[in-house]
Amino acid sequence: MSRDLTCALRLADTADAITRSRFRAGDLAVTRKPDRTPVTDADTAVEDAIRAVLAEEHPGDVVAGEERGGEVGAGRTWVLDPIDGTKNFLRGVPAWATLIALVVDGAPVVGVVSAPALGKRWWAARGAGAWVSDGGQERRIGVSGVGELGDAYLSTTHLGTWVEHHSRERYLALVDACWENRAFGDFWQHCLVAEGAIDLAAEPIVNPWDVAAVQVVVEEAGGRFTDLGGAARFDGGNALSSNGLLHDAALEVLRG
Repeated sequence: MSRDLTCALRLADTADAITRSRFRAGDLAVTRKPDRTPVTDADTAVEDAIRAVLAEEHPGDVVAGEERGGEVGAGRTWVLDPIDGTKNFLRGVPAWATLIALVVDGAPVVGVVSAPALGKRWWAARGAGAWVSDGGQERRIGVSGVGELGDAYLSTTHLGTWVEHHSRERYLALVDACWENRAFGDFWQHCLVAEGAIDLAAEPIVNPWDVAAVQVVVEEAGGRFTDLGGAARFDGGNALSSNGLLHDAALEVLRG
């Protein structure tokens, strides 16, 4: 295991200790950011704790996080989402995770997704495959072999976002082309793609910290991760992950 991946996993342990203690806490403090999205005291506490560790262990690295800001540039940048799925977290729904990615010269090379309330953690590093820990058992994961949209299982985060971003009609056309659909949402759907449990996950609006970590996981699991224009990037503002076999067909439907 690489030094950077080892560090990312320890950062996830730090995050889990905080999020576990604040999940379903009666005194959880919730505020709204200017874009009306919620933020809890756990979000800021996690990011601050991770930044403190990185400042000590990797003082030359840049950090970009959802709550405290920062930009991804040349060199090494740690990209953090302290709690992906904050709306779930504050309502007591267990589908949320801390996302930690190391991006080197614009390309994610390490990704960790830790979802302690689900009892799962996914991780990957370039060239080392994708892995999951589930109930204490670690195993390597890989995408499905489904080759036709008519047999595919599709997920998104929130149907309403397709109205404002991209096209709800094009997403519903993809729904109609697929066998089954759900809205597992956020990180979870991309990790399910990496595990081979579902075949496609599409999002019309994302931030870099939402998907930098999952890009590594999906690609190391043998899948494909792009924006809706087909570029393999985490900072394109939208995202499609797949088992690879269905990717071009799904992009074609979404483009109309």
